[in-house]
Amino acid sequence: MTCGHCAGTIKTAIESSVPHAVVEADPVTKIVRVSGSADRAAIESMIVQAGYTPAVISRSL
Repeated sequence: MTCGHCAGTIKTAIESSVPHAVVEADPVTKIVRVSGSADRAAIESMIVQAGYTPAVISRSL
């Protein structure tokens, strides 16, 4: 994720699949935060399907 378009693509991929999810995607820090879903594997899969490679940096709830 290197630009606003990339961030928007990831945000849309997650929000369109997870009802009530709140997604923050920051291309500067390359961090995506998702609230409203505890299914990390599903979120990671959505990011991969959008064409990006996720990396977990924190497992805080």
